[in-house]
Order: sequence, then structure tokens, then C-alpha cells
Amino acid sequence: MNITLELVDYDNQKQANELLSLLNAYAKDPMGGGSELASFSKNNLITELKKRSFIFSIICYVDGKPAGFSNCIEGFSTFKCKPLVNIHDFAVNSEFRGLQLSQLLMNKIEEIAISKGCCKITLEVLEGNHVAKNAYIKAGFKGYELDPEMGKAVFWEKPL
Repeated sequence: MNITLELVDYDNQKQANELLSLLNAYAKDPMGGGSELASFSKNNLITELKKRSFIFSIICYVDGKPAGFSNCIEGFSTFKCKPLVNIHDFAVNSEFRGLQLSQLLMNKIEEIAISKGCCKITLEVLEGNHVAKNAYIKAGFKGYELDPEMGKAVFWEKPL
């Protein structure tokens, strides 16, 4: 089995299509919301990603087949006065699970974050996604807190 990881070149139509296919499969998974990407997203995502130099994507291939991916967004920590990387999307297709691909993707993200001088990597995960939580714990992630008495940070959203 040959496993490779590649930074996505959004101008490479093959990679762009593979990224969209992987993201759509993730969106259809219960852990990704359970429904297909909207047509607007499918038709515009690559163009919009190209405009943003602070976003990068990685595809993991198994024997040349796209097996997993991550979309990451560079942010900034005001407390540390350094950049950070937020893992916005992260998934391994079901037929490739159990091959430790998530660890390889995490290692690549960490390598890129270190090369950018980042102080940390952040992500959010559903409480019930125990498989992903275990993979993230194995990669060194934990709940974020400043003061144990105040508890862990909670990810919230307000749709617009």
C-alpha cells in the first residue's frame, strides 16, 4: 500500500475535483451534517479558496485514490502574538478508515503549522464523534481552558 499526502493546488483541476468529492462525502456523513453540499458551494468553493492565501488543503492518497483530506485556515492568537492553524474540515473516507491516515494528516498539518511559526493548532469536534475524538487525543489535542474553575471552551455559532 502506497500512502502519500499532497498540498492541494487549487489551480490543478484534478486535485480541485478530488477535494470537492472528499468534502461532499464528508458533508453526507452523519458527522458532517448528513446532507450533500449545496450547489453554490460545489460551484464556487475552489474559486473562493484560491482568493485566500491563509487557507491550505491537504489530500491523503492511498494507492493513488483520494482517501482523506483537511482544510485548514490560518488565524492569529492575540495572547501569543503568533499565527495559529485551525483545522476547519478533517475526514477520512469510510473505506480507508483504520489505516492511521488521520495521524498522517495531523502530522502534516503540524509540520506546516511549525513551518509557519504557529503557536497552536485548533479544531472543533462533535461530542458524539468518539472515533474522531480518540484520533485527536492520540495526536495530542485536548479541551481548551484558561482556568479549570471556568471550564473548557465551547464552540458556538450564529448562522447568518
